[in-house]
Amino acid sequence: MPEACWTAKPRGPAGPELKPTLRFATSAAAAMMQHHLRRCGGSALAALRRLRHFPAATPASSPAAWRRPSLPSRPYSTAENSAELPANLVAIMEQRMKLIEQKSAYLQDQVNQPSASPEEYARANKEFHKLESTMGLIKELRSKQKEIEGLKSLVTNNREDKDMREMAAEELLEAIDEEKRLQHELFTSLLPKDEADERDCILEVRAGTGGEEASLFAMDIFKMYEKYAQKNGWKFDVIDIMESAVKGYKEASGTISGAGAFGKLKFESGIHRVQRVPVTEKSGRVHTSAVSVAVLPQADEVDVQLRNEDLRIDTYRSGGSGGQSVNTTDSAVRITHIPTGTVVAIQDERSQHMERVPKPQLQILYCIVYGVTMNKAKALKVLRARLYELERHRLHMDRSKLRSEQIGSGDRSERIRTYNFPQGRVTDHRVGITHHSIADVMEGESLDIFIDALLLQEEMDAIASFGA
Repeated sequence: MPEACWTAKPRGPAGPELKPTLRFATSAAAAMMQHHLRRCGGSALAALRRLRHFPAATPASSPAAWRRPSLPSRPYSTAENSAELPANLVAIMEQRMKLIEQKSAYLQDQVNQPSASPEEYARANKEFHKLESTMGLIKELRSKQKEIEGLKSLVTNNREDKDMREMAAEELLEAIDEEKRLQHELFTSLLPKDEADERDCILEVRAGTGGEEASLFAMDIFKMYEKYAQKNGWKFDVIDIMESAVKGYKEASGTISGAGAFGKLKFESGIHRVQRVPVTEKSGRVHTSAVSVAVLPQADEVDVQLRNEDLRIDTYRSGGSGGQSVNTTDSAVRITHIPTGTVVAIQDERSQHMERVPKPQLQILYCIVYGVTMNKAKALKVLRARLYELERHRLHMDRSKLRSEQIGSGDRSERIRTYNFPQGRVTDHRVGITHHSIADVMEGESLDIFIDALLLQEEMDAIASFGA
C-alpha cells in the first residue's frame, strides 16, 4: 500500500510547513509519481500538487484560511494537468476501454431486443445508462485520436505549403493537449469509487479507557466534529447523548447531512488517544485516555429492508448520569436485529411539550408515547446505517482479502490519532502527519490537513490497484 507522510510545523504566517515522504508498494504508483517528479524538478511537494492540486501554504492568519471545505478532485481531472500518463497505465486503460465498448454494445442490443422481459429490459437499461458518461469520454477520445492521426499525416506529407503545414502543426499540438486531458478524465472515471462517499453519515463517539477523563474527551471530540460540520455547511443533528457523572459523554451519536459528508469523515473511524492533565487531577500529572469514533454512511429504507420478525423491540426506563433515573416512564428504546445480533439503544428523546397536557395522568401517557415513538425512529435509522456498513464491509472483504475497510489501518480498533495537549500537537499515525496547533484542530479548523492526506492516500491506492 502506498504511504504519504508529512510533518507539519508552524512557519510564521504562512501556515504549516509540509515535508512529504512517499513510499509506494507497486510500480504503477511509483511510475506515476516519478513522472511528476521529473516534470517538477525533483520537488516531491510540487509533484504532489500536480497529482492532487494540493494547496500551497500561502500567507494566512490561520490554517482555516487555506483549508479546503469540499471533497478534493481526483488527480487527473482538470485541463491544468497536461502531463502524459505512464505508458503502462495507458495500456491498461486501453484494455478497459475495449471491454467497456463491448459491454455497452451488448447492453444496447439487450435493450433493443423485443423479446426481452420487463425485468431483463430494466436491468440492461440501468447498466447501459451507468456506462453513458464513460462511453461519451471514450468516443470523444477516439475521435480526438483520429484527428491527431490526420493532422500528423498533414504535417508529414504537406511539404509544399509551408503555411498550411505550420497551421496543422499548431493544431496538432492543441489536439495532443486535448487528448491528454481526455485521457486524464477517462482515467479518473475508471478508478474505483466508493458509492457511499456522497451520502450523509452517522457519527458515534464512545468513551474508552481513562474513566471520567475519557468521557470529557469524548465530549470534546463530538463537539469538534459538530464545529467541522458547521464550517463545511453541513447539518448536524444530535441523535443521543449519555452523560457521565462529570457531564462528559459516555456515548454520543449524531447525523451529519451534506454533500460528501461520509466521503470526508469516513477516515475518522478508529481510536483517538488523548494525553493531557484532567480537570480532576490535582497533582498535575498527565493522563492517557482514549475514545472510539465510528462514522457510518446513512442508509435509506431501500438499502436495508428491516422485517418486523427480525426485530426485537424493548422499552425500558432511561438512566441518567451516575445511574439516577431521568424520568419515571419507560420511554427508552432498545432494538435488537436478531439475525446479526446488532443492538441499538436510544434514550435521548423527552417531551418538551408535556407541560401543555393538562392532567398528570395524560402527561405520563403523552411522555411514554412521544418518547418511544421518537426514540424508535432514531434507533431504526442507526440500525439501518450499521447493517448497511456491515454489508459494505462484507463485500469489500470479498473483493480484496488483503485490504482493510479503513485506509491505512488493518483494524478499526487501532489507534489512529493522538492529541497531546501538553505539547500542543496532534499526530495522525496512519499518514505520519504531526500538526502543532491542537486548538485549531479541536475547533474543527485544521482537520482537513489530515483528511486531505488520507484522501490522497486513497487515490494513490486506487492508482496502485488500477491494473489489478
